[in-house]
Amino acid sequence: MPEAPKTVAVASSSHNSNGSLTTIVEKNKRALQFIDDVTSSPDDIQTHVLREILSRNFDVEYLKLRHRLNGATDRRTFKKLVPVIAYEDIHPEITRIANGDTSPILCSSPISEFLTSSGTSAGERKLMPTIAEEMDRRSTLYSLLMPVMSQFVPDLEKGKGMYFLFIKSESKTPGGLPARPVLTSYYKSSHFKNRPFDPYTNYTSPNETILCPDSYQSMYSQLLCGLCQRTQVLRVGAVFASGFIRAIQFLQKHWPLLCRDIRAGSLDPSVITDPAVREAVLTKVLLRPDPELAGFVETECGKDSWQGIITRLWPNTKYVDVIVTGTMSQYIPTLDFYSNGLPLVCTMYASSECYFGVNLNPLCKPSEVAYTLIPTMAYFEFLPVHRNSNNGVSNSISMPKSLNEKEQQELVDLADVKLGHEYELVVTTYAGLYRYRVGDVLRVAGFKNKAPQFNFICRKNVVLSIDADKTDEVELQSAVKNAVDAHLAAFDGSVAEYTSYADTTTAVPGHYVLYWELSLKGTTAIPPSVYEDCCLTVEESLNSVYRQGRVSDKSIGPLEIKIVEQGTFDKLMDYAISLGASINQYKTPRCVKYEPIIELLNSKVVASYFSPKCPKWVPGHKQWSNNMKN
Repeated sequence: MPEAPKTVAVASSSHNSNGSLTTIVEKNKRALQFIDDVTSSPDDIQTHVLREILSRNFDVEYLKLRHRLNGATDRRTFKKLVPVIAYEDIHPEITRIANGDTSPILCSSPISEFLTSSGTSAGERKLMPTIAEEMDRRSTLYSLLMPVMSQFVPDLEKGKGMYFLFIKSESKTPGGLPARPVLTSYYKSSHFKNRPFDPYTNYTSPNETILCPDSYQSMYSQLLCGLCQRTQVLRVGAVFASGFIRAIQFLQKHWPLLCRDIRAGSLDPSVITDPAVREAVLTKVLLRPDPELAGFVETECGKDSWQGIITRLWPNTKYVDVIVTGTMSQYIPTLDFYSNGLPLVCTMYASSECYFGVNLNPLCKPSEVAYTLIPTMAYFEFLPVHRNSNNGVSNSISMPKSLNEKEQQELVDLADVKLGHEYELVVTTYAGLYRYRVGDVLRVAGFKNKAPQFNFICRKNVVLSIDADKTDEVELQSAVKNAVDAHLAAFDGSVAEYTSYADTTTAVPGHYVLYWELSLKGTTAIPPSVYEDCCLTVEESLNSVYRQGRVSDKSIGPLEIKIVEQGTFDKLMDYAISLGASINQYKTPRCVKYEPIIELLNSKVVASYFSPKCPKWVPGHKQWSNNMKN
């Protein structure tokens, strides 16, 4: 099997020397050759990967006792005996491991931590088992990104990247294992903190600012460092488009404070209280009094329009590196406005379950982004997706939670997918997931050698998303019912029809909007406070990822309920039918994204209410609360 490229350290910070440039060129060449090798024989590599996973884990309880695999490592036996599963199917095993059972339940190697997925189960984050060696596998994928990028944008090693990177809250399971988001795990690892000097991972933000647990201090200090090094910045970004826009909005709100610190060459002790952050900014970024820079930033930020603010403040920026596929595509117009149309680059495709692949054509249009799955990362299978046109009124693909025997047999391997077809991704990982449904829907867009390339279409069943949150139709329905039962029923009122919309344009951060058409049989007028209570109850009923976004990350704004006039949803049906929907098969979409439909709904709004406060949220799972008191 082709050997993964090794990370190469550059000897010194003077990376423009011929020796250092030669090292970079050699490193890039090895990485690109690795990609070429693994995409030339993906089926052989996938056979090897599955055999290796099953050989290592032949004696684990899940394979040996639950599914009687008896040490078999071939595809045919594996697919015959091991079913395609969802998270609920292995929840008992996950719970045992989380509670401290160290026997080989899912994996022969010790589970080192749980990575918390942004997908949810019963309102809580899913726990994805991982093992220590997976960090090496993730680092391998990271090592491919800049060699690919350097083919399209030269001289990136001559400057820095201004990336807004953050850690999120974490907890421990009752058994003592860390449970945290995958990027928090990576940023806190020695792979990131002790990485050798590499011009491609040379960021304006010192590690201490990234690892600061206070999101305000982290954002403030990272922006300050980016402004002080503005002429060295060649690329900017964050993980998600939403996170980068929050950084720009933070700058829009706090630039006077930042300019004051730049002018003084010091950090306001009332703003930055974290001693590690203060020390890093003062010594690593060498913050010094700079009245000229402060005046320049004041002039640019003080202008009426913020169009092109990125290229105005960071004039050497060549592209914006953020995820803009799937639900993040809603942020593209805002990014274009702030960046004056700089290329929006999506470099990689990954999740808590597994890191998957890279974008080999990073300067393509966001709508054309295609990821090449790297066959060494895991064993991949694909469940065909069949759907009807939704005429633009919904952004979800609804799929059954469990598969019948025929659907189990429909799964195809990586080398057997067909151009233009859509599939749900299924993975078998080194860390103990077997034929696990990730929930992502992909479309085959082309091929690199013999390996398919995929467009990311959406998450199955998801109807609403602002940031890392994912709310499905069932969860939304339950939340609306809870609000109606708790507050409207007392006034003999109910919701006759409703739909929803992820509003990311009227304010930052974005927020959920619910459109309610009411049925009121009572004679008592309903006070505004009751509708505000409905907003809060809906939020309290949503999953922990949503509530964390509202409370801790501040990445989601207060939920809004808009009351629309009687007959609005009849007009919505008429409009959908005019677009070609069948009157016999039409049902009210629980989420809308098509601009004319949103305009129609907004034209019928008679009142609007917002959640009066944040919902309750604490780190960790509810069932661990008693164990978390220490």
